[in-house]
Amino acid sequence: RSPDVAACSRTETYVALRLSLDTWRWAGVPFYLRTGKALSARDTVIAIQFKAAPGGLFSDAAGTQPPNLLVLQLQPHEGMDLCVDIKQPGPQDTLAPVKLAFRYAGAFALPAATGYEPLLYDAMTGDRTLFRTAGEVEAAWRAVDPFLKAWHTGGRVHAYPAGSAGPKAADALLARDGRAWHELGP
Repeated sequence: RSPDVAACSRTETYVALRLSLDTWRWAGVPFYLRTGKALSARDTVIAIQFKAAPGGLFSDAAGTQPPNLLVLQLQPHEGMDLCVDIKQPGPQDTLAPVKLAFRYAGAFALPAATGYEPLLYDAMTGDRTLFRTAGEVEAAWRAVDPFLKAWHTGGRVHAYPAGSAGPKAADALLARDGRAWHELGP
């Protein structure tokens, strides 16, 4: 809780969800989403955790190596990381974690854009990439509305301290599946 927020406030500022897609391609693949205000970092990330291979290539690492991870950093440091374990050079079957990193700012000379400048520029030049159609907005509300209705008929607010990664209940959501959130921040 922020000191400026009344103790009786029930305004939702954080949500964590486990979703699944009802398609043959994504059957059995969980999607975990979270968003909130006053978190420890301003971070917009898509973290894709790959399934671990059944059995390991290296005898001493079987079952102990973490799964590979592809992290798409959307804001504030646009780029991506691929986190993998590789065999260290030498005769031993020893694995080491390696992060292959790419940042747009490191690869290209980008002009500093502040506030809504990129959005306004796209609007003036007719680039609709960042703009939603009325149909997309309506579809989004159709997806969100059942959650809002369920929330207002008995949902529970889990408080969390400003500057944290969110409420402990969000951690418990993933822990039930033997998982943990990707860490916030750089």
